[in-house]
This record gives sequence, C-alpha cells and structure tokens, in this order.
Amino acid sequence: MTNDEKTEKQILADIKSGKYREHYLIYNRKSTDEPNSQKNSIAYQKKENTKLAKREKLRIAPITLKGLCVSGVISERHSGFKEDNNIFITKNGMVQYRIERPKFQKLAQFLSQGYFKGVIFLSWDRASRNKGDDTIIGKLMRNGVSVRFAFAQYDNSSAGALHMDVDGMFAAHHSRVTSEKVKLATRNLRSKGVCTYRAPIGYLNEGNMYDKPFDPVRAPLIKKMFELCAEGQWSLSDLARWANKVGLTTVPSRRRRTEEELLAEEEENITIKKTTRPIKFTHVHKILTNRFYTGRILNNDGEFIKSVSHEALITDTVFERVQSILQMRNISTHYETKKNLALRGKVRCDKCKRAYSPYMKKGIQYFKSTCSVNCTNTMKSFNLSFIEDEVGKLIKQLSFTEDELEEIDARADTDVAVLEHKRHQLLEDNQRQITKLRDDLLYLRENRLILLKSELYSPDQLLEEEKDLTNQINSLQLDEQISDISMHKLMKDVILLSELLKDGYKLYQNADSQKKEEIINLVFFELTLSGNDLKYKGKNGFKALENRFSFVCDHIRWFFELTRLADDINESIEDMKIILKGK
Repeated sequence: MTNDEKTEKQILADIKSGKYREHYLIYNRKSTDEPNSQKNSIAYQKKENTKLAKREKLRIAPITLKGLCVSGVISERHSGFKEDNNIFITKNGMVQYRIERPKFQKLAQFLSQGYFKGVIFLSWDRASRNKGDDTIIGKLMRNGVSVRFAFAQYDNSSAGALHMDVDGMFAAHHSRVTSEKVKLATRNLRSKGVCTYRAPIGYLNEGNMYDKPFDPVRAPLIKKMFELCAEGQWSLSDLARWANKVGLTTVPSRRRRTEEELLAEEEENITIKKTTRPIKFTHVHKILTNRFYTGRILNNDGEFIKSVSHEALITDTVFERVQSILQMRNISTHYETKKNLALRGKVRCDKCKRAYSPYMKKGIQYFKSTCSVNCTNTMKSFNLSFIEDEVGKLIKQLSFTEDELEEIDARADTDVAVLEHKRHQLLEDNQRQITKLRDDLLYLRENRLILLKSELYSPDQLLEEEKDLTNQINSLQLDEQISDISMHKLMKDVILLSELLKDGYKLYQNADSQKKEEIINLVFFELTLSGNDLKYKGKNGFKALENRFSFVCDHIRWFFELTRLADDINESIEDMKIILKGK
C-alpha cells in the first residue's frame, strides 16, 4: 500500500469518525453551456466562496481526496441543467433517478450522513439548474445541513423559501433559454446550408462554420479513393490497404478522457495529445457513402442541400457510380432459424433503445447496432469480450464493500427502529387515504345520474374516474400487507445475496461465455450502452443491491424499499446457490 493510499484511507476514516462535523466544504461548478461567463470560472467562484467563509468564520475542512476535493474545495465541470432522464417508480410511488454529477453525488452522500456541517456555493445556479438536484439540496437543508451561498441569503421563513424557489426557477429557465437559442441558431444556419458540425476527413476544421477548406494532404487521396472504387475492381478491404500504403490517416483527435481525468482538478492541467489512426475497412465505407464530398450538407429535415461552407471534392456522377457498385456488393443473408449467439437482445443502445445484434466473423462474436438517424451514441459495434469484461465490473460493483458492510452493521439497530416507527406512520396515513378514496368512490356511484345530467362528467370520464379510485385503493391495500417482515432477517438476506454475488463474480471471471450469459441473465434485466458507459437494470432481488445507489440521501427509505423486495431477494438467493452449486 502506498503512502497516498494510506493517507486517503486515514482521511476517509477521520471523516466517518465525525472529525469534520463542524466543517464546511466549498463546491464550484464550471458550466459547460456557458464557457465564456466570468461568473462561470472556477477561479472566480473559489475567490468569492473563500471570502464568505472568511467573513462568516466558517471552518473549511482541510482535506484532500483524489477525485473529489483539494483542501476542502470541490471543483466540477458539468452543465447543471443536464440530468438523467431515466426514472424508476417504486410500488409505493417513490420516484428515483440517478445524479449525473459524480462529485456532487459524493458531496450529497457525505452531507446526508452528517459527516460535514454544510457546503458553500456561489449562488443557486452553481448548485443546480434542474428540478431533481433542487430536490436533493432542499431535502439536505430540511435535514439540518447548512447550505450557504456567497451571492444570496435565504432566511428561515416562507418568504425565504419563496426566494429560494424563485432563484431555482430562474436558474432552470436560464439554461432552457440558452439551450433554445443554441438549437434555433443551429437550425437557422443549417437551413441556409452552413456546416455546423465537424467536416469529415479530407476537409479542415479551423473553427469557422462558413469555411471548411480542403485538407491539402488528405483531400487528393480521398478523391483518388472514390475514383478507384468507381472502377469497380477494388473491394473495400483493398482500398483500406491502399490508403495505409499511401499514408492516408484519420484526422488527429484526442482519445476519450478516463474517469480519473474527468474528475481531475483544473490545477492539474491534464493535456491529451492528438493522435492519428490508420484507415480501416469501416473508415473506407463511411467515406464512400458520405454525400458531404459532393458539396452538400444535411439540413434540419435530414435532406442533403447545397453547402455554402465547402466545395465539392468529387462530382455527382462519380458518387452515384460508387453507390451503385457498393449496392451490388451489399448481399443480405437470411437464416431460417437464428443462430444461438450469446446475449442476443440483452444489450441495447442507451440513446435510441435499439438492440445490438450479434454476429460471427472469423470465429469471433461481435455486436452491431442499426441506431436511428439522429442517435448520438458513438458505440456502433464491439466484440463479446468487451461487453463481458464491462459486465464483470458491474457485478463486482453490485456487491457490498467492506466499508458498506461496516456501516450497515453500525446503523442496523438504529435505522430498523426508525423504520418501524415510520412504517406504522405510513400505515396510518394509508388507512386515512383509503377511507377518503372509498368515500369519493361511494359519492360517484350514488350521484352518477346527477353528475351525468349536469355534464360535469361524460360516461367515459365517470368510468375512468371510478377505475382510477379503485386502483389507488388496491395499491394502498397492497402497502398494508407489508407489515410482519423482520428487518433484521431481511438485512441478513441482503448481505447473504451480496456475498453469494461475490462468489458468483469469482466464478464469472473464469467461466466460458455460456456460463457468463447464465449469470448475466440472472442478475440483469437489461444492459444499455452509450459510448463506453454501460448502464444496467437489476433483476429480481438484485434490484435491492442496485437501489442503494439511488438512496444516497435516505438510508431509511432504502431499508423500507427492501421490504417490498423480500420475496425477490429470497428467490435470487436460491438462484445464485443453484448456479454456484453447478459450477
């Protein structure tokens, strides 16, 4: 173990021991949708937030954690208006969503557990510009977390709450207006034939939308590639080999930043060099089917129109000749029965939700996606080993860490007692709601004719209203059935499932593809991919392990949610035992 690792472990131990409960953290956010705003700069926010801390004598936690903060100051680059659109609604009506900002998520987790007294933001729009994160901040404040703003003060009254709501509303409105202006400007430019996106290989991107000149090195080679293909004697593989022989490469570009680089502080000044790559078969196909080279661009309706930003590299005659040759070679193979390939229909595009289709090539299984035209997902194909490796990381992540097990053990008695009290309160509330709904339903049935004659309801509306009331009553009655579940036993079951999953992960690492697929189908309901980011939905009892990430601010609600998954947890335990026994 290195000295840095020891230091970080000690810092985390100090945090959890309550050493910094009277200290604050400073949070600065650089908005990616306003790159030139002075108020948006990290340096300016640090300066103003530090002034407030000094003026009000607020103690800043003297801690540095890699990927989170430096000397108690958190800096994050992210659009506050961006949020995950995926939601999960539990049976009792609780709505869950994933926090998009990794540092903000960790901050909320620390604050919800009482490890720090509070946090300092420059203003409300630096903390959040979406309703989901507004809710997180509001709950933290109501739970006693001190949230301070350098540019605003909210007193503890209804007027102060209104002031806060208005600031949150205007922050979200500002982001929406910015987004609308950018989209409108882009649409207007595209309708006039202006190239608002990066020009493909063969043209230069010099920061001017109105001028995309030829690349003096690559443009002649691209033109020659079209001419060779038009002869009808060259395959795409031949053209790829020719391109590499004459020195044609892709445009210099930077690789994707790693998670560590994304979480790095501005002071670290990480630079990623641009590199070129050799031309492959897929590059050749993409070039030869791109009508951009005929002097046209895509407009807002997905149609090609004459460009005012660049000149044609090839004639329409050559382009159409190339398309005709490619079409003749595009032979589809249809099978009477589908081949038995691993993970068919299991992996989908996270953006357009279309499934990745498996296929074999030279003895290796690959996946490809026919995404919708406007899909922004860059991951169009990958091999089986890539998805198996990424799923392995998810399986490992689902199991409890040693720190989490220690925390569950320490909090179990207290949280279960609080949960029992809350559960009784919820049951009482449910009974009151059921009584009211039954009264409403009885009123509708007894006054049906009067309501119809007065035209307050149409017959269809009346039936729909009765159906809705009945469904609400049934749902609340289902909540009441969850009453005699032992929370201590349930926690033991969840921990047992986690331990079995750890054994399953060890088995997974050394298993063949068939066994891996069996484990994947047991644990995951669905896998979605966007770029290199693999997301998932847990299946049956494994949802209990997944849900703990959604309830970072409310452990009690997570414990309560376990009661609804009790049967699923037991079922998943038995399924895991069967898989492990059959290894």
